[in-house]
Amino acid sequence: MKRLLICLSLLLGTLTLAAQELTMEGGRFQKGDNPAWSAAAFDDSAWREVTFNQSWEELVDYANGYGWYRIHVVIPSSLKKGVVDAIMLDLGAIDDSDQTWINGHPVGKDGTFPEDPGGYSSEWGRRRRYIVDPSWVRWDRENIIAVRVYNYGDPGGFYRGAAHITKPSLKDFARLSLVAEEGGYKAVLNSSVKTVGSLEVTVTDVMTGATEMSKAQKVTVPAWKEKQLSYALAPQKRISVTYSDPRFSEVLKAEVCSPYILTPPAPATPRYNGPLVFGVRPGSPVIFRLAFSGEKPMKYAVEGLPDGVVLDPDKGVLSGSCAVEGDYPLTFTATNAKGSTSAQFTLKVGTQIGLTPPMGWNSWNCWALSVSQEKVMASAAALINRGLADYGYCYMNIDDAWEAEYRTPDGRIEANEKFPDMKALGDYLHSNGLKFGIYSSPGDHTCGGYLGSLDHEQQDAEVWNSWGVDYLKYDWCGYSKVYDAGRDRSTAACIRPYLKMQQYLREQPRDIFYSLCQYGWDKVWEWGAYIDANSWRTSHDITDTWESLYVTGFERQPGLHPYAGPGHWNDPDMLIVGKVGWSSSLHDSRLTPDEQYTHISLWSLLAANMLIGCPIDLIDDFTFNLLCNNEVNAVNQDILGHQAHQDVVEDGIQIWSRDLYDGTHAVGIFNLNLTTVPVQLGGELAKIGLSADTVRDLWRQKEIPTDAVYQIPPHGVLYVKTGKE
Repeated sequence: MKRLLICLSLLLGTLTLAAQELTMEGGRFQKGDNPAWSAAAFDDSAWREVTFNQSWEELVDYANGYGWYRIHVVIPSSLKKGVVDAIMLDLGAIDDSDQTWINGHPVGKDGTFPEDPGGYSSEWGRRRRYIVDPSWVRWDRENIIAVRVYNYGDPGGFYRGAAHITKPSLKDFARLSLVAEEGGYKAVLNSSVKTVGSLEVTVTDVMTGATEMSKAQKVTVPAWKEKQLSYALAPQKRISVTYSDPRFSEVLKAEVCSPYILTPPAPATPRYNGPLVFGVRPGSPVIFRLAFSGEKPMKYAVEGLPDGVVLDPDKGVLSGSCAVEGDYPLTFTATNAKGSTSAQFTLKVGTQIGLTPPMGWNSWNCWALSVSQEKVMASAAALINRGLADYGYCYMNIDDAWEAEYRTPDGRIEANEKFPDMKALGDYLHSNGLKFGIYSSPGDHTCGGYLGSLDHEQQDAEVWNSWGVDYLKYDWCGYSKVYDAGRDRSTAACIRPYLKMQQYLREQPRDIFYSLCQYGWDKVWEWGAYIDANSWRTSHDITDTWESLYVTGFERQPGLHPYAGPGHWNDPDMLIVGKVGWSSSLHDSRLTPDEQYTHISLWSLLAANMLIGCPIDLIDDFTFNLLCNNEVNAVNQDILGHQAHQDVVEDGIQIWSRDLYDGTHAVGIFNLNLTTVPVQLGGELAKIGLSADTVRDLWRQKEIPTDAVYQIPPHGVLYVKTGKE
């Protein structure tokens, strides 16, 4: 047995056994698909040995399609000891869909495969945790874990770290959730083993915290069954459900509340909500929309405009160009039937653009590959008519799937039939003070399988200039083939394709905001500014789940604040509020209202790109007020450009703060626990060296005392602004 364990350690790279956990660093891999590969007796000795920190594109010239992993592992009988006679496979996240067996027995499946009813669907971001019947385990002997994977779009397979075998706790085999239904929610308790316990439900008022109902009842859930109980949910009410099983010390908790609006209504008189500065290079087109909310129609005026820049007084759109470098102080004035308001502003004509993070819209999270010119123009019209343009949202970015199937004989890229006239689209956006964004890849193909820019960088930059493009999202995707073929893993190899495109973008006679999308690999934040990129992704794609938001925001962003500043921003990906779902499966964001307040608050603190990912014409009042709180957005657009840093991590509470240009501080106190947590505000501020008798609640836009105790809901936030030091 000792000899077998040594052999397996060599195969897997590292095999460690903690008290209740077995760690597996790798296994064997084979591309292709064969049902016989799930059998324990199959001979996989000819398969390639791999570790679980490699995507399969790093192993073979193979991106889309099927691949299998087989893990040989001795499972000690000591893992049987405990309350529940079962073990759990924790395989981490897999790109994209998987089906898993142990010793030939199917134990779980996430996502669907092309041959399944309804076709392929991805679950690349979901952590695979499968409960295993102990009768299927060969205790103290070799076991075979077989994992069938289907991948679409690189990277693929196991590449996010070790897999584990653990002893499950209550939360590992049972799940408590609150699912929306007509008139309220139903509590759903699922379990893969029999559980007998108590379910307690409490209903409170969101605004006052007053308890309106509380009751408990005993429930029994047989193995692989579920229990459902329905509860009505009136406006501004919170349901809290707790399940306990006396065999375990931990409990399951779930809370949900109906949407509640904290942002006060905007006044009917004009109010300026946009950035205080805008950067443009000498001679480049000025495209800027004055962001005033208030009753329409409205007339606009500007004092101090430099030669070459003009104002459309009806639309409030600045256009033209300025040839002379310098800072130009301007005074904006907007007038309607209710009154007149002025705001101070600086037009900076110089070498730097993107002086505040971009605000706007991206097509991917709502339309994905079904995006069209008609949808983009309708979204632009909705941005204006719904009023989001009055709060500084101005970029209209087309993501993947605009490209024609082939280039012209001379290598020029063209749009496909869904985009009959890109130049006309750009002109329409610019005439309304909006900016035009496009998407490509440094590889020969994009994530969606469309044409990339490899070996056509100069041509593509020139074409985009002719269309009036103002923003480029440049996505790594298809470049993996080039990167892998070169076998060069240096930072220079990661920089090379992005530096090449940057050269040609700068040669164009217009400003093009340069957004790198390569998921934070090779610490892009350390070199992004040096190749004159304006923003760079710091993590994998975000999805509308708490787990994804938590990993993207609270795990990946700490420590990145030194690398952000005017012209160069860390980008934790698009906003996941409103209706999302990649076209065919649009649904309301799965984030709770509390989690959505946390999401927007954190992105505001992070000085992150604020790109809406939902159909703008379908935005409801709750989502509009999330996106259009002028004081929250002002923190995001603060001209000092200091990104927030993580100051406190303590018992599920995190405090993040950032300095603002006027000497004040924005502070987010985040509750990452599953239950409401009371905090004494003054005490929390003292932990980061701040003190004040009152602070401003940014969501409610009112002064609140710091000596009071505030209840922060699960996954919620208290977001405040302190006075000057």
